[in-house]
Amino acid sequence: MKNIYKFVLITILFSVCWSVNTQAQEPLQEVVHYIRGGNVTGMARYFDKNVTITINNNEASYSASQAQIVMKDFFNKNVVQEFSVAQGGNNGTHAQYAIGDLMTSSGMYQLYVEIKLHDDKFLIQALRFEKIEKPTR
Repeated sequence: MKNIYKFVLITILFSVCWSVNTQAQEPLQEVVHYIRGGNVTGMARYFDKNVTITINNNEASYSASQAQIVMKDFFNKNVVQEFSVAQGGNNGTHAQYAIGDLMTSSGMYQLYVEIKLHDDKFLIQALRFEKIEKPTR
């Protein structure tokens, strides 16, 4: 009987830990999904009050509504074809990031996305786009 209780307790603890970890990863996965579709409206749901956006070393901080305009303009000029995440992770339970290659109609960009926990919700703090130049032969 004790073994059954131990098994049930271990199963419950494992399920809770797995559920918490999965829920923590969901916002970043959703943001990546929106980027893959060039869906700025979806991304904007995760914008913090201020978002730092860097495009080819031009960095600026924007309000959420301004960031939405900047991202719409970027994706209109650079239609997303593919986004593959090369690396991702978290800084404890309060911050997550993804780094990957963003193939667009105008070329390849390395994209860095940072989201942080703010008022019990993960929000985009920074987006950094750096164009990857093709090597010349």
